[in-house]
Amino acid sequence: MSDPESLIRTLIRPAVQDMQAYHVPPSRGLVKLDAMENPFGWPKELVDAWVERLRGVQLNRYPDPSASALKQQMRRVLGVPGNAELLLGNGSDELIQLLGMALGGERRTVLTVGPSFAMYRLIALFTGMAYVEVPLRAGDFALDTEATLTAVDAHRPAIIYLAYPNNPTGNAFDRQAVESVVRAAPGVVVLDEAYHAFCGESFAGDLARYPNLLVMRTVSKMGLAGLRLGYLMGHPAWLEQLEKCRLPYNVGVLTQLSARFALEHVEVLDAQTARIREERERLLAGLQAMDHLRVWPSQANFITFRVPAGRARAIHQSIREQGVLIKLLDGSHPMLEDCLRVTVGTPDENRQFLQALTRAIQ
Repeated sequence: MSDPESLIRTLIRPAVQDMQAYHVPPSRGLVKLDAMENPFGWPKELVDAWVERLRGVQLNRYPDPSASALKQQMRRVLGVPGNAELLLGNGSDELIQLLGMALGGERRTVLTVGPSFAMYRLIALFTGMAYVEVPLRAGDFALDTEATLTAVDAHRPAIIYLAYPNNPTGNAFDRQAVESVVRAAPGVVVLDEAYHAFCGESFAGDLARYPNLLVMRTVSKMGLAGLRLGYLMGHPAWLEQLEKCRLPYNVGVLTQLSARFALEHVEVLDAQTARIREERERLLAGLQAMDHLRVWPSQANFITFRVPAGRARAIHQSIREQGVLIKLLDGSHPMLEDCLRVTVGTPDENRQFLQALTRAIQ
C-alpha cells in the first residue's frame, strides 16, 4: 500500500492541497481582542436563569430539525421581513459553505471585493469554484463601483459576497454602489451583515425588491459567539433549494434553547451593543491621538490601523508579550501591509491595549 503522502497527492483535490487551514491563535491568559467578540458577559441572575432552563434539555434526543420555535423567536426579535424565509447554520461559515455546495462546481465563480472576509475565498476553493477579487479603493477601502461592475460583466459570477460593514476594514460601502452591483449581478448577491448591529443599517428591507438578494447575519457579534448560530434571509424559493444541502440537525439542541433564551432577554444584548459603540468611539479617539498611526473609522466592533512601515509584526508581538492579543493583518493581503486590527473591548481592556500599544510603538 502506498504511503499516506502518496495517497494524499493522488486523492486530495489539488486546490485543497494548495490551501492553508484557517489558523486561530491560542489566547489563554491574554486580554482577547482579536476575534470581534462581545467582551461583556451576562449578569449572574441571567446566567442562573439560563442554567435552570438547560436542566430540562433532553440530551438523548435529537434537536428539532427545522428549529421552528427558534425561527419564530428570531422573526419576532431580529427584524426578519415577513415575506422572507430563514435558513439557520452552524455560524455564517456553514451558510457560506451551503451556498458553495448549491451554486458551486467547475466553471462557476465567486466574486467579492478585497480585502474582506477570508472564508469567502477558502470556501469557494474547497467547493470547486473559481475565485475573483476586486480591489477596494486604495486609501479609504471604499467600493470601486466601476471596477466591480466591470468584473461582474466579465466573470458572470454565480455568487457575489459583499460584507456590510466590511471585515477587516470596518466601513459600510455606499448604499447606491451596492445596489448597482445587485442590479447588475447575473447570480446571487449575498450581503453579509455580521456587524449590522454596530452600524444601524441593513438591506433586509430590500429583499422583496431584488429577487437575487440574500442577507446573511450571525448572533456571534451580539454576544453569542459560543453558540455558533448564523442565519440567512431571502426569498422562500431560494432557501427551499439551499435547504437541500443542509445536513439534518445542524443546529444543536443546546444552541437552539440558549439562543431562544437569549432572545427573550434581547434588551441585555442591545444594551451591550450600545456600550460597544460608545467604547468604539473612545478607542478610536485614543488611537487617533497617537503619532505615526493611520486609523480608519469603523462602523463595526473593531478598528483597523496602520503602524510605521516594517514594524507591524514586532509591535504585534510586543503587545502580546504585554498580555493583549490583537489581530495581525500584515501579510494577509497586499492592501493591509503594516496593519493591525483590534476588537473593541471593555473600558479596562481598551485601556490596557492602548497602554501596550504606546509602549510597543516607542
